[in-house]
This record gives sequence, C-alpha cells and structure tokens, in this order.
Amino acid sequence: MSQPTRILLALIVGLVGGILLATVSPTAAEALIPIAQPIGTAWLNGLQMTIVPLVVSLLITGVAATAEAARAGRLAGRAILLFVGVLFCTATMSAILSPLIVRTFPLPTDAAASLRAALTDAGPVAPTPPIADLLAAVVPTNIIAAAGANAFLSIIIFTLVFAFAILRIEPDGRDRLTGFFVAVRDVMLVVVGWVLVLAPIGVFALAFVVGGRAGVAAFGALLHYILAVSAIGVVVYFGSFVLASIGGGVGPLRFLRASFPAQAVAISTQSSLATLPAMLKVARGLGIPVATSGVVLPLAVAIFRGTQPAMNLAVSIYIAAWLGIPLTPGLLVAAVVVAALTSLGSASLPSQITFVSAIAPIAGVLGVPLAPLGLLIAVETIPDIFRTVGNVMMDLAATATVSRRNKDAWDDGMDVEGNSSPARGGGAPQA
Repeated sequence: MSQPTRILLALIVGLVGGILLATVSPTAAEALIPIAQPIGTAWLNGLQMTIVPLVVSLLITGVAATAEAARAGRLAGRAILLFVGVLFCTATMSAILSPLIVRTFPLPTDAAASLRAALTDAGPVAPTPPIADLLAAVVPTNIIAAAGANAFLSIIIFTLVFAFAILRIEPDGRDRLTGFFVAVRDVMLVVVGWVLVLAPIGVFALAFVVGGRAGVAAFGALLHYILAVSAIGVVVYFGSFVLASIGGGVGPLRFLRASFPAQAVAISTQSSLATLPAMLKVARGLGIPVATSGVVLPLAVAIFRGTQPAMNLAVSIYIAAWLGIPLTPGLLVAAVVVAALTSLGSASLPSQITFVSAIAPIAGVLGVPLAPLGLLIAVETIPDIFRTVGNVMMDLAATATVSRRNKDAWDDGMDVEGNSSPARGGGAPQA
C-alpha cells in the first residue's frame, strides 16, 4: 500500500471512528478527544517546523538554478520569462476565481460551523492588516524575528534579495553558499519524509477529533474542498489549450490528440518528471524541433509548475472561507506574488511531501491558520492528479510557444542563441 493510500485510509477510519463513537457514546468520545488532539497537533507541528528552512533553501536553490539556466542562452531565457509570466497569470486567475467559486457554491452553513467548532485551534493567525501596514512590513527590520513570527512575505523578500546577491559574488563563494543551501534543502526533505512516515497516526488523530465534533459534515466538507480546488486545476488545464493555440500556433484538437499519451502517463504516475519521456515524444509529434524541446521541457519540469500557484492559492482561499476569515484585495495581490515566486523554488516531488511547505507562505500572508492542512493533505491525492496533468499540459504549451518564437527569430535572421543566420549573411549558425 502506498503512503498516500495509507494516509487517506487513516483519514477515513479516523472520521468514521469519531462519528460512530460520538453517536454511540458521546461521553467516551469527549474523553478520547483530549488525548487524540495533542497527538495530531504534535504531528502537524513536526511538519511546520521544517517550513522556514525549507522555503528559504528552496527559494535560494531555485533562483540559482533559474539563473544558471538563463545563462545557457536566449532559448532558456525566453522560456524562463514565459514560465514566470504564466505563473503570475494562473495565480491571478485563482485569486479572482477561487473566491467566486466558494461564494457561488458555498459549504453548507451548518457544516462550516461544525468544522469551525471541531478545529478549535484554527483561528486567524493575526488580524488582517491594512494594505499600508502590509506594504510597510514587507521589508523586515529583523529577519530572525520575521522567521519566528512566520512573516512569510518578509522572509521571501529577504531570501530573494539574498539569493540574487549570491549571484553577484565570486564563483567560489557562490558555489559554497549554493551548495550549503542545497544540503539544507535535502536535509529538510529527509526530515519531512520522516514526519510523513508518522502521517497515518497524525491524520487519524486529527480526523478522529473532527469526526467526533463535526459528525458526517466532515465528509461533505472534504468532498466540497476537493471539487473546489480541483476546479482551479481544470481551468489551468484548459488554459494550456489557449496558450498552445495563441502562443504556439497549435489548434486545440491537434493539441488534445497529440498530448493524450503524456496525459495518460501523468494520471498514472502523478509525476511530471516521470512524464518527461512521453512529453518529448508529444513535442516531436507537434513538429517541435528536438533542439528546442530537449532544452525547454527538462527546464520546465525542473522549475515550472503551471498549476501550483493557482491551486495552492485556492487551498488558502478555501480555508479562509471555511473559517470565515475576510480577505482584502491587497492581501490577495500579495498572495499572488508569494504564490508565483515560491512555486519557482519548489522541488519536483510528490505534492504530499511539499504540500504544507508550499502553502504555508501563502496562508501566512492571508492570515490563514495551518491546522486544517493536516486533514487536507490526506485527500491531496485527488487534486494532485489535476495538478500533474495541468503541469504537463502547460509544459507542452509553453514549449510550443517558445518553439514558435524561436522559429520567428530564425526567420528574422537570428538563431536560438541570437547569432546571425546564413540568410542574413552572418555565417554558419552555431550548433
């Protein structure tokens, strides 16, 4: 049995156990809840303790990898610019559409109230600040204090400044610092893996508490969450057809037929990396030169995840609606920036591993607590299918777009590295 299956099973058993015990013997359920709740909270704290070092190390190594790729030539530079633009577009779409979804198809009032009562430690992290105060607090006066307060926007600003400063120092120092943060990243991922080994116990304890207090409403709430967040992934999926058509000149039907093999692998593996060989074959079928797809697709798999900022932001917005936390336009704008930037530094790993660390910075900006994530990680297997398929389709659409722009550059007398082509008298193109 895979670890995601174990976690999902623990969620179901915990919810059912809590509901049945509360129905048969409310006194026994109330006696066991104070025992189960600290166990679940301790497990969730174990995940949270890795967030700050993991986010910092992922951002620094992500910036270093992106800068290294950009130095490889104009082809990689164009791809990276397109990736960043798409990430901000999908995050903006989610900031507009996710609140609309939860308002149009709200969680039933009774279920939301029951869940709020069940998650007694899931109040707002801090009062929502006015936009002026938020902007003033972006630049931290004390980065250690910001890390201790989980002020993720300030942490991200400082980390990005630090990461870009690393790129300006001598190569020896740059390599040492980058290597240090690579090691920190890898160590934190090992720790996350250890904590996730205990996930069935932690999720069972959290689910038991919610089931005992919220009853059957918990199942409806989780199903409602899956549908709402997966809907954002579906929008990103169809957005790839728009990008392929407008940017890459590939019609929707042709793009759909050609991408079927890659989509099948993505659904079965839930891994963009495992889908890379299938994506390379699809790119060949679309007429994309190997010289382009061989550069852009591996780069996309490494640093570009088209659905991640949109769906991570959707999770945070859903929790805010779930717990009745108001979100101002200024906070949503800040969350869009954080969602797009942190996705560039995310690791190419199953979403169960990076789920909390990827969403925590966005939740911190919005003033959303992390307690519900302990339950939501158990059902992440289903939204993760939409994440992976959307990522794969966006990778292919972006590759088609870069290939078309590259061809236009060649037709204008430039090769992929910006050298003059023979047609314009610039000599033989370089390999």
